[in-house]
Amino acid sequence: MAASRRGIWGWMLFDWAAQPFFTVVTTFIFGPYFVSRMASDPAVGQAAWGYGIAISGLFIAVLSPVLGSIADQTGRRKPWIGFFAIIKIFSLTMLWFAAPGSGLIVPLVFFSLASIAAEFSIVFNDSMMPRLVAPKDIGRISNMAWGLGYLGGMIVLIFVVAFMAASPQTGKTMLGLSPIFGLDPAAGEGDRATAPLSALWYFVFVLPMFFFTPDGAKGLPVGKAVRVGLTELKSTLREVRQRPGIFRFLVGRMIYQDGVNALIALGGAFAATMFGWATAEIGIFGIILNVVAIFGCLAASRLDTMLGSKVVVVISLVLLTVATIGIVSTGPGYTLFGLVQLPGADSGGLFGTPAEKAYIGFGLLIGIAFGPVQASSRSFMARSVSADEAGRYFGIYALSGRATSFLAPFLVATVTAASGSPRLGMAMIILFLLAGLAVLFKTPYPAAKVSA
Repeated sequence: MAASRRGIWGWMLFDWAAQPFFTVVTTFIFGPYFVSRMASDPAVGQAAWGYGIAISGLFIAVLSPVLGSIADQTGRRKPWIGFFAIIKIFSLTMLWFAAPGSGLIVPLVFFSLASIAAEFSIVFNDSMMPRLVAPKDIGRISNMAWGLGYLGGMIVLIFVVAFMAASPQTGKTMLGLSPIFGLDPAAGEGDRATAPLSALWYFVFVLPMFFFTPDGAKGLPVGKAVRVGLTELKSTLREVRQRPGIFRFLVGRMIYQDGVNALIALGGAFAATMFGWATAEIGIFGIILNVVAIFGCLAASRLDTMLGSKVVVVISLVLLTVATIGIVSTGPGYTLFGLVQLPGADSGGLFGTPAEKAYIGFGLLIGIAFGPVQASSRSFMARSVSADEAGRYFGIYALSGRATSFLAPFLVATVTAASGSPRLGMAMIILFLLAGLAVLFKTPYPAAKVSA
């Protein structure tokens, strides 16, 4: 039975609450700060950041299906989300102490803990969807929630670049202001403060989900649920191989989501390395991408209803592949590996070179596609399973998004470290997008019929 309007909005606000962590910490502010200012060399920083993402991805891959199966037995999702919220909020708060020269290991540990807690929370939140939303509305609600998340991330990002994160050279923010609260640009305090700010945002805006969104009925006690859940997980892993459509979808998503994760996590740091962008440039680039992403999700919410989730995912993967080829093939005076020459000199100011403008152009394609590819993948899965099995299957769904999630960042980091070329390292992402697209193309939609 579908939830009330207030309950659905409470569920959708989870994405609004969660997204600033990925926007300002992982991608556009703290990640580039870690790479460019905490590390002795940008290539070393990108490699370390990639390894940190890879390690957290490995933990997420191993434990997500276990937790999903246990959640089906306990019935309730909110206690799990609350437990991981505590870990996430504490870990993000500790990133405030990641000052330049303080070492890379401790910040990577807390970032990895925050990432693990964030992803586990998403497993439980996503598995609530089949109980809350009628099947015909799943694609629309999923994309709208994702778009709402990007709007929240954009608001936080605008606040950061306008009032908090300042250039170490000028001491001023993008608006020409001194940072609020006396944050010291030389010590990177504006960049570091994005982590506790994201923690506070998450705490405040996840509350409506706890207050208004109905949870599942209480099931087994935790101890017994763990034993039963682990047994059920084994049977589910055997079962999914007997459901070829779902199995093919999960394999395809495992491959392409690996590339999507790496592109999102490393894109801002790559731009900082290629063009020497500081916080202002990266922040504006992030704002542009988030604005486009909101409209991309709104358009996808309609397309998903009219054409189905599979069509939206395929279109998104094609756009992401073209965009990734574009950004790794753009350099001073050229793009697309020199097939297109870019005349004109640096005009000064933000994004003054033709290469930077071309990079932003390809970034727009990423902005259009990286929300729908994830939101419509979520609705693809939700339309393919019943509400009673949603927890264990969304746990495996998370596994498919993380089972090899260490591989793309690992390859990017390793190729970057071995070649000294961040551009060559980022090119590895293209392989994952194309391979995943090839598998998905032959996947039926929905991946399996849901029993009445």
